[in-house]
Amino acid sequence: MWPKLALNKVLRKSLSSSSFVADSPDLSAIMPEFHRSDASTMKACNRQTCEIFVSSWNVGGIVPPEDMDMEYWLDIKKCQADIYVFGFQEIVPLSAGNVLSSENRKISGKWNAMIRETLNKSSSGARPGHSSTAGGQSKEHFRCIVSKQMVGIFISVWVRSNLCEFVNHPTVSCVGCGIMGCLGNKGSVSVRFLLGETSFCFICSHLASGGRERDARHRNSDATEILLRTTFPHGPSRNLPRKILDHDRVIWLGDLNYRIHLPDTTTRSLVEQGKWDLLLEKDQLKAELMEGHVFQGWQEGVIKFAPTYKYCPNSEAYYGENPNTKVKKSRAPAWCDRIIWFGKGLKQSQYDRGESKLSDHRPVRAIFTAETGIYRVLQNSEVSNRRGLIDTRTTFTRVLE
Repeated sequence: MWPKLALNKVLRKSLSSSSFVADSPDLSAIMPEFHRSDASTMKACNRQTCEIFVSSWNVGGIVPPEDMDMEYWLDIKKCQADIYVFGFQEIVPLSAGNVLSSENRKISGKWNAMIRETLNKSSSGARPGHSSTAGGQSKEHFRCIVSKQMVGIFISVWVRSNLCEFVNHPTVSCVGCGIMGCLGNKGSVSVRFLLGETSFCFICSHLASGGRERDARHRNSDATEILLRTTFPHGPSRNLPRKILDHDRVIWLGDLNYRIHLPDTTTRSLVEQGKWDLLLEKDQLKAELMEGHVFQGWQEGVIKFAPTYKYCPNSEAYYGENPNTKVKKSRAPAWCDRIIWFGKGLKQSQYDRGESKLSDHRPVRAIFTAETGIYRVLQNSEVSNRRGLIDTRTTFTRVLE
């Protein structure tokens, strides 16, 4: 008993590293803390909105090909968001060796390189109303503020460059829920940061698998463990939120693995007929959201797309759909890949899936409009010019246009 507990503790510690990769070595220093006792500065603040693109994809341990095109998925020519959050599951095969090693910088670096290239395309993909340089490249580009991998779970967060100065206190928290209740083949990687005065938390997770009824309880248990065990530091000079639900804006994405509680043949028949409403009546996650067994108070957008799992490799056919193909285990279609959110201040405007055949899952994406309090530090000259016209409690300026 004691050796198992000791091993559990060691393994949890080894997977819970708070280090992460970012374009800036110390984003916490980008925006200095504001002190009201400092007579030479003031804080200018306004409540605006920003657009957030969120995507989740279980890539089945397959390395992305060199010619893979992500541009169609991000659709930056049509609409460019302010923040991009990419969550992946199984970026490495879940073999015994990989499960014991929390990071593979070569694979995560390849995904980041592809994201960077796609986001920072030429000015044809620039945000409407923003200028370009003479060379045709947009002055505006995106920077990675946090990138973190735990075994197969990988999250990468990118922010428009002119907002990076408002990003503060980025940090990560990893929770392993897999083998022995601690290894990172299942679990979550969560990211916390402040954008101005508003705290954001994004949770990328891979919950327990399995199509049996009792497996849903394992998924609930994983989600509960993630909520209990995810902890962020308070911060050096202010009382920052420590738990997931303490943040202002919270979005959870990933392969949540919830299935459809119907016989396989019934599920496949309804999928073939495109009767999503009937299928969703028996969707396990929808039931959990309504009954409050877990994810109490969380919301999900309306699903108007086909189940994202499980497909035959490089095919549009669901696994086991062809009766002439021998399959080891039955895998009925399901909406395993989901994006949900908690609290106020978030409005979802898009929720759909992609059609890449890279893995046995299809990616999902959502676009949110988030309320956010942005502030900037006024310099001495600005304070002098404004003195007498304003007080130090609130100064409004528009920074998200």
